[in-house]
Amino acid sequence: MKYNQAINYLESLTDYEKSSAVAYTAANYDLRRVEILLSALANPHRGRRTIHIAGTKGKGSTSAMIAGILSCAGYCSGLFTSPHLYSWQERIAVNGRPASQRDFARLVTTIKPHVQAVNTEARFGRLTTFEALAAMAFLYFKEKAAVFQVLETGLGGRLDATNIVGPGICIITSISLDHTQVLGNTLAEIAGEKAGIIKQDCTVISAPQPPQAAAVIKERCRLLNARLIRVGRDITWSRTGGDFQGQSFSVKGMLQQYGLTIPLLGDYQMENACLALAAIEALQQQGVSITSTAIANGLSGVKWPARLQILNRCPLLIIDGAHNVYSINRLIESIRKYFSYRKVYVIFGASRDKDIEGMAKELYGFADNIILTSSIHPRAASADYLEQIFAASGIKVAKQQTACASLAVALAATGKDDLILATGSLFLAADIQKAYKKSTK
Repeated sequence: MKYNQAINYLESLTDYEKSSAVAYTAANYDLRRVEILLSALANPHRGRRTIHIAGTKGKGSTSAMIAGILSCAGYCSGLFTSPHLYSWQERIAVNGRPASQRDFARLVTTIKPHVQAVNTEARFGRLTTFEALAAMAFLYFKEKAAVFQVLETGLGGRLDATNIVGPGICIITSISLDHTQVLGNTLAEIAGEKAGIIKQDCTVISAPQPPQAAAVIKERCRLLNARLIRVGRDITWSRTGGDFQGQSFSVKGMLQQYGLTIPLLGDYQMENACLALAAIEALQQQGVSITSTAIANGLSGVKWPARLQILNRCPLLIIDGAHNVYSINRLIESIRKYFSYRKVYVIFGASRDKDIEGMAKELYGFADNIILTSSIHPRAASADYLEQIFAASGIKVAKQQTACASLAVALAATGKDDLILATGSLFLAADIQKAYKKSTK
């Protein structure tokens, strides 16, 4: 099977990432079918130490930081993340290198007959694209003799395909209202789904959480005799400097103090780095040898695009994948804190199932001009649909049908002291980056 054929096959499976609101029930996300598939593949998810990450925001950044530190410490480390920005290969990486097209196609070839067998019987429903990808990741990590596997949940946690593992360390990143049509309408309900990854006697690391979410996580830990480490209380940090290239900060950890740098902007990235550090210190307490140098190098070398990423300096052009009210709020807070500018032009696009009205209200008092557009992703809301929602909130906007056209309009309208921000979804951020690269060739 060739790479393009492999992608076509994966896309032929049920793909909930392309659906706006699929009920988050065992009928749609039945882990028994994943167990059957993995059993047929000789259970490749076993035999590695696992760090499992759930949450609303920061999962990918935190996962990449942990995997980077472990690789710098000399351990072969697998990383499974989603969604991808440009290539399906990005989702499965070992020691920072995504699976090659050849390996990716071979993995699909390996799992295909077993996926078809499960789907033909369909006793517990049909395997999805994401579930097939998770199986591929487990196989790849086994082939590469990975010592650690760092797994980011796709949606929720309790019924996620990655929740087939028995992790030693679970991380719950910042929880906010997102996927409410699927995961629940309250922070407590959403936290309950995320906390579903917590297992008996494991170590749990939590980001600072709203009280409702914190209470759910604490109770889940109590019931399962899990050790709870709270970033912001057990581990604290303060920013010491930074520029467009990144930021430096000091951390008081459980074991020692650190002076660290990360090439990612935003206060929330320092929070994510502290989550990663807490996981590493927990591993050290379990006897894993990881030096302070490996920690510093892993964090300073982390790459995680489309998160407060600067594409151009004059005018400033920034892309960010913020896609709910909380993350838009934090994004605006960071931009006001770190950048100087005259006017702000926002290019905005979002998926249909997001709180578009809420994000519109956050952007209204921040942007001088808003251009609505749509990414190429199947779940993307059209510019016309977005315009209706913004208009209902009394917000005047312009619109363009494509990200490329939106960027061209924004660049033509801005002066050297202005700032262009493209946000609302990772898919829009990726489209803007592609358009920018094309425009500079």
